[in-house]
Formats: sequence, structure tokens, C-alpha cells
Amino acid sequence: MSKNPIREDKTCLNCNHVVEKKYCPNCGQENSDTRKTFYHLFVHFFEDLTHYENAFWKTIKNLLFRPASLTKEYLSGKRLSYLAPVRLYIFISFITFFIISFKPDHDNDFVNIHQTKTIKVKDKNGKMKDSIVNVKKESVSELVEEQEKELDKKHVSYEERNKDFINFGYNSLREFDSVQKYDPKRKLDSFEANIVRKTLLVKAKYSRSEIWEKFGEEATHNLPKALFIYMPLFAFILWLFHGKKRWYYFDHGIFTLHYFSFLLLMMLIIYFFNRLVDLMGDNTFSTTVSVLGHTAAYIWIFYYFFPAHHRFYGETRWISFFKSIAMFFINMVLMTILLLVFMLYTFINIH
Repeated sequence: MSKNPIREDKTCLNCNHVVEKKYCPNCGQENSDTRKTFYHLFVHFFEDLTHYENAFWKTIKNLLFRPASLTKEYLSGKRLSYLAPVRLYIFISFITFFIISFKPDHDNDFVNIHQTKTIKVKDKNGKMKDSIVNVKKESVSELVEEQEKELDKKHVSYEERNKDFINFGYNSLREFDSVQKYDPKRKLDSFEANIVRKTLLVKAKYSRSEIWEKFGEEATHNLPKALFIYMPLFAFILWLFHGKKRWYYFDHGIFTLHYFSFLLLMMLIIYFFNRLVDLMGDNTFSTTVSVLGHTAAYIWIFYYFFPAHHRFYGETRWISFFKSIAMFFINMVLMTILLLVFMLYTFINIH
């Protein structure tokens, strides 16, 4: 409860409405003195923080373990006890991608990759012979870096070494420009030509390891945009599958905001779980914990939509199940297309 001194002037500072009591009946703003001492500022900060924490943790608990409960509570009018859907999504989205953007480089690597190598060994008679062995590498980047070093020694250009990487049928930028200038049959329109040219420029300018590094940076930076773009489409698919008289697009939008907030929150939890497993070292126990933790998390992510959809829309279990399956495959196809477009956009925008 705020203890700020009430102003003698009964005119609201926000909307100029007459304030008979403590709060403006028109806009709800408290008619208190806006100039506060440090003590009032300090007390007000902790009052807001306590209220926010109570609402925040209650919201997170319901979001994780009670599918669709937040959406039903919000649409029923119970809104002060929880974070608003838009604020919740923006907060979780910001925290998730801010923290993950600082992840160690080895997070993008794949473990237990082997590479063959020819070495000289002695046979039973003491003679030297060639033997092919598997050399364990800790990461993809380590393999690529070794390959790049070997090519650097041979003075092989980036353009030459990347000619088979995302190949549009052109081995070099020079070849592409020549074809576009002198071969009318293979001439592309301006949009296609721009994409191919930018791709070839990137391949000519950077090594493959540098391309993947920059691609990872751009992907992390632009993924929130892709998810944000897809949300209205996700809500539209929900709208198509449910009665138009009973449900407004707004209702589906609130459900979508909560569902996508759940997905982002699970992404953040998995990230912290991975960091915790890394602290355990590389042993049987940590591997077992990792497998069990990831299995449980991904099963819950996959399963979550089914009870959420059933509880919110109130349909029979079988109707809800079949609708959920249909929407799952539709969204998988559309999301795959969007991710492919997003990957292409990310690649051609590498600077």
C-alpha cells in the first residue's frame, strides 16, 4: 500500500479529471505528490519489486505446470494477479535471447566426431607401413579449422574452397557475372540474381568456419523476429479450427502468446540445464543426467499443447486430439518454410 502524500489540488495530473478521493476515477492514477524524497523512492521500489515478484513467480508456475490456465484466467477477467500476456512474452523473449547470445563457442559444436588420418606404423617384421586410424575431434569447428589451415598452407582461395558449399551452379562470382552478362538463357531476374550474388560474395570473402560463426551470430540475433512473425499465423490457424461465434481472434492471440512464452521459457531452462551438466564434467553420471533431462524436457514440450488445447477450448478429448494433430503438422510445414526463408535471409545478410 502506497504511503505517498496526497496532493491538496484535486485535479488529476494525468487527465485533469476531478479527484474526490485518493485515486482518479477516470484514469486510476494516484493523486499523490510526484516529488518524493529518497526514502519514498526506496520504499516504492521495494513495494513494486515485491508485487512484481509475487505476480511473476505465480505466472511462471502456472505457465509451466498448468497448461492453458493463464489464458483462461486472463480472459475471465482475473488479470492483476498475473503478468499480462504481452509483457510476459516480451520479458521471457528478451531474457532468453540475451542470455543465450553469450553462450560459449563450443555450444554449437558436436561431440565425438572422428576423422581418419594416415600414420606410419611398424608391422611385426619391423617394417614401416601406412595405417588409417580414427582421430577423435572435440568439435565440428576444430575439424573445419584444421582443414582451413591445410588449405591456407596451399594458398587456396576462399572462393575455391567454398565452391561446393551452398552451390547455386556457379563456382565463382566471376563466373556468375559472366553468365548474367553474356548468356541470356541463364539470366536470372533481379531478385534471384541478388540472392545468388550475395551468397557468392560471402563465400568469396570468408572461410567456411567464419561463415558458420557469422551465421550462428546472425541466427541468434534474428530468431526472435522469426518467432514474432509466426505468432499471428499460429493464432490464425487456431481461428480456422474453432467456432467463429464462440471464439474471437483475440482469444486465440492470448493463447498463442502464452504458448510461445512457454516454448521460450523451456528453451531457457534447457540452456541452464546444459550449463549445469557441463559443470559435472564428462562422465557416465553427467551423460545419464543429460539424457534423462533432455528426454523429459522435449517430451513435455511436445505434449504440452495437447492438454492446453483441450482445457482451453473445452472440446471432447478425441476431437481436441485430432485437431491438435492436424494443427501440429500444418504448423510444422509452415514453420519449416519460414525457417528456410529465415536461414537464407540470415546467410545473405552476413557482412
